[in-house]
Amino acid sequence: MKNLKKLSFLFVLMTFVISCKTMKDSSSNTVTGKVDSIEAGKDGYTAKISTAAKEVYFATISIVNVGGPENYKQLKIGDNVSVKGEIWKAEEEKHIKVTEIISVK
Repeated sequence: MKNLKKLSFLFVLMTFVISCKTMKDSSSNTVTGKVDSIEAGKDGYTAKISTAAKEVYFATISIVNVGGPENYKQLKIGDNVSVKGEIWKAEEEKHIKVTEIISVK
């Protein structure tokens, strides 16, 4: 009986870990568009990006989230960018926590 409880607990734990990993992978997306504005923050900045599909994303970019100073870039208004990260929606606004700056032109 004790082994059955341990086995059941292990099964539930593994199911939880797999479901969390799947949720994290599904939220990793790419946004490509033009930088419309930049607002400085405490640990980085937020860039407003407009896509070709007329969507607007607020991209939070910080040294920590992109993996260090060697991967960090300061975007400028008018830059065409492609960023990757975790997307979420707050009310009507779309946000992306940038984990990688793919390209800047």
